[in-house]
Amino acid sequence: MADESKNLYLQYLELVTGPLEEKKRWRQYKARIKRLPDNYRTAVEALERYLMHFGPADGAGAMEMYEDLADLFEQSAADRTPIRDIFGDDPVEFVEAFMANYPLGQYRTRERNRFTSAIDRAAEQDRTQ
Repeated sequence: MADESKNLYLQYLELVTGPLEEKKRWRQYKARIKRLPDNYRTAVEALERYLMHFGPADGAGAMEMYEDLADLFEQSAADRTPIRDIFGDDPVEFVEAFMANYPLGQYRTRERNRFTSAIDRAAEQDRTQ
């Protein structure tokens, strides 16, 4: 009975707060980022803010992306790779390419292409009328 009520409690808690495993992974990711040298941490935190607005919102796909981000910057810090060598001249181009490697990023790319194609078709119809 106690196990069953605890299970119901955890189910309710996860319903209200979201999956506990995802929260644990998020805390682990944040701890990894906190250990980076200042300049790498600043870059990751800026990238993270961008991803919060334009990247996958939540779920395992998003956590995989953030964990890969931590891997990239931990390795870059260990190799002392300059920040500009990681991002290149256009940080937005970097982050958009980075997001495209993840399921929701692929969805966004597909939808952008669909949108662009629809506008191209509409513009072509203008020329033929």
